[in-house]
Amino acid sequence: MRPVFAFGLLTAMAAAALFFIRPTASAAREEPGNQVKIDNFSFGPQTVAVQRGTTVLWINHDDIPHAVLADDSSFKSRVLDTDEKYSHKFDKPGTYPYFCSLHPKMTGKVVVH
Repeated sequence: MRPVFAFGLLTAMAAAALFFIRPTASAAREEPGNQVKIDNFSFGPQTVAVQRGTTVLWINHDDIPHAVLADDSSFKSRVLDTDEKYSHKFDKPGTYPYFCSLHPKMTGKVVVH
């Protein structure tokens, strides 16, 4: 195979592969609308509204540890150090208030439609 033809063939194959690749569950998890940032002793946004079956991702951007705990204990993270993440998939519609179990004045809510 001539080098120019081989390069063209490889380029075309790579482009075709990118066209057919579908986002993975972890890629969907990284969507900004499904993220809650933990920073400066707060959850932001404080209320997240998502569709049933959506995974919400919490990321600790604070320089101290935090932990996410649902008021009804339906979900609970381990203690998250700086830049660590926790995710939970919400399968049932409803309102899910939560707080930081290390700093209970930090509160948030996930509303599932």
